[in-house]
Amino acid sequence: MSTTLSASTGSLLDDHDVLLLDLDGVVYVGPDAVPHAVSALEVAVAAGLRLGFITNNASRTPATVAGHLRDLGVPAADEDVVNSAQAAADHLAAELPPGSAVLLVGGTGLRVALEDVGLRPTENRTEAVAVVQGFSPDLSWAQLAEATHAVRSGLPWVATNLDATVPTPGGPAPGNGLLVDLVARAAGRGPDVVCGKPERALFDAAVQRLGAKNALVVGDRLDTDLQGARTAGLPGLLVLTGVTGVGELLAAKPHERPGHVSHDLRGLADVHPAVEVVQRPHGVLATCRDARVEVDRGSLVVRAGEVGPDGLDVLRAAAAAVWAGVDGGLDVDLAAAVEALDGLVEQPVERAAVDDVPERVGPGL
Repeated sequence: MSTTLSASTGSLLDDHDVLLLDLDGVVYVGPDAVPHAVSALEVAVAAGLRLGFITNNASRTPATVAGHLRDLGVPAADEDVVNSAQAAADHLAAELPPGSAVLLVGGTGLRVALEDVGLRPTENRTEAVAVVQGFSPDLSWAQLAEATHAVRSGLPWVATNLDATVPTPGGPAPGNGLLVDLVARAAGRGPDVVCGKPERALFDAAVQRLGAKNALVVGDRLDTDLQGARTAGLPGLLVLTGVTGVGELLAAKPHERPGHVSHDLRGLADVHPAVEVVQRPHGVLATCRDARVEVDRGSLVVRAGEVGPDGLDVLRAAAAAVWAGVDGGLDVDLAAAVEALDGLVEQPVERAAVDDVPERVGPGL
């Protein structure tokens, strides 16, 4: 799969049969729908696509998530939601005899997922034959201690995901990854299997459950959604309504680059143009329709032409130019590149806080 942006043959709705949508930052932000998300998904359904909602959140059941989506006006059935708890339960069900007791370190969503595949959740490690850990805001020290003892005894250990944080109204809070790390440090080893994004187990489970033949992953995070798409061999669309902005996109590593980029879910109905890249003596020239962007001796320069709708064409060209430059051995002044694009690329919403973007990107950085 190419590590640069791709052209679509028709609109993305024409090219795919199932959308595998991340939730927070793509469909909703907290309790509210992302602008244009509901209408864009209604258009997708009218075009004959099936919607799948894939999430690392193992604390809520698919029915609860689907109910939230329906309250927002999103067309969603309970079975359209696939979470990391289900992926973990599917994995364990394939490895263990029916009715096996599994030490539950998590909440209702994980309990229901285990029961749905014929496994028996337990809080008693002495009868368990495996351990599964997923996020729950109600996890206690006693449960983490029980998990540690079980893991140290050698029981197989499956983690739903390793997200370091979870979004809350007050900002990021400790997520399952940090709690898994606590157990790993105390037990002296890490989990045997991780099922959530960016690992492919969740994507494989979603493709199977939804009967997808040509799925498209849609996400706002490079390190989970888009890296996961590449891991699973699926095309990915990055929307700029969540944590990823211009700087993060330009700094994307090969294994987490999207195939397509759009401001929001309305981009599903668009034909995504080709980006042409030409190597030059001191850099790279990238062209997207009428937008021309060059990386020359490590500096990004917008050369000429129309920037495209809401600046998307110049952003596409800039991303392709920076990526090709970095892949070719150049160090690129990322801070200056972002400044050069300032005012040309529309930011659709105020983004959530992310880690600091590096000032420069390159093979040695």
